[in-house]
Amino acid sequence: MAPDQPHAIPPAPDARRMLLSLPQAVMLLAPGQKISMANPAAEQFLGQSQRRLLGRSLVDVVALDDERLMQRVYESDAPITARQVDAHVLGQGSRRLDIATTPVMDAPGWMMVTLADSATVEPLGQSMPGDGDGRLRGPEVLAHEIKNPLAGIRGAAQLLARKVEGSDRALTILIADEVDRIAKLIDQMQTLSRRTADPVEPCNLHETIRRASTILAAAGGAKEEGRTRIEEEFDPSLPPVLGSAHGLVQVLINLLSNAREATQGVENSRIIVRTRFVSGLQLHATDRGKAVRLPIEVRVSDNGPGVDPSVRDQIFEPFVTSKKTGQGLGLALVRKLMRDMNGRITHDRDEAGGWTHFRLHLPMASPGGSGRPRRKSAPDALNG
Repeated sequence: MAPDQPHAIPPAPDARRMLLSLPQAVMLLAPGQKISMANPAAEQFLGQSQRRLLGRSLVDVVALDDERLMQRVYESDAPITARQVDAHVLGQGSRRLDIATTPVMDAPGWMMVTLADSATVEPLGQSMPGDGDGRLRGPEVLAHEIKNPLAGIRGAAQLLARKVEGSDRALTILIADEVDRIAKLIDQMQTLSRRTADPVEPCNLHETIRRASTILAAAGGAKEEGRTRIEEEFDPSLPPVLGSAHGLVQVLINLLSNAREATQGVENSRIIVRTRFVSGLQLHATDRGKAVRLPIEVRVSDNGPGVDPSVRDQIFEPFVTSKKTGQGLGLALVRKLMRDMNGRITHDRDEAGGWTHFRLHLPMASPGGSGRPRRKSAPDALNG
């Protein structure tokens, strides 16, 4: 019998297809620093489709705040990496980035640029060194050990309230209220560390937004009068999104509540919720081995003073807050819920216009259900 023949190795894919498959945001610059190609991860990172990026000068899309550093990074003929640099990104405002440039071998004037958000804190619930299952277990342990005693304390306070009067009774109510507050905090921590996500299904985005607005108004009760009205700018042609209706309501209640707080005391205050179709955005879901397009955007905007600049780069991290009474878990929970739905959330500040924007990007329930012409696949679009 003849010995087994080794399997033939198929030809390697061309360089352009390999760049398209990278999870990192990568752009190819032609001589003169004109953008010649942007892979899907770069489209997602910049919030711009490749069609809008092609031919633009790099400095018009990503301008570093330090002009001398920008000149050195963008014009050097040697590989350069700059970390945690402040930059102005087209259509997004200020961001802190890591940026690397590499000249293309044997191609004078051509350059590769890689972009990433600077990460200074490991997010809660992400993989940690030495953690066997890749999750931070602390919140789960705390929840298990604390919630049962809390229930006992609340029950004792309610029993005591029946036997006392006046100021003593007010103290028992205070105990019960504080127990409820702590229990809510623990629930949020549990959600952040939860291993399983809610199942996703087709959701009517506009019904979900209105439900969140209605819940928020009902919670305000008599205090609702005089508060900033929530304006709607909806695209009625949008298809259903693929997500968790419960999770989306939680996300929107949090964002709308924050916008309400931000606009308190602001003259001519406004809160606007806008929905629209945005081409070119895509999330690389590496755990599933495929990319998920995110063409549906929900933007929650307010004309309040904005997030404190000292914490803007970390607002989605646990326990980071600029509020005097905040716990710093609300936006961390929002990011967790969006990731569970294969979506993403971003924040930017328009200082010139005086607006703060939080943008949610979500997948469609069905690729062909938008009523819009389908775009070419990324490889076909690049090949003309």
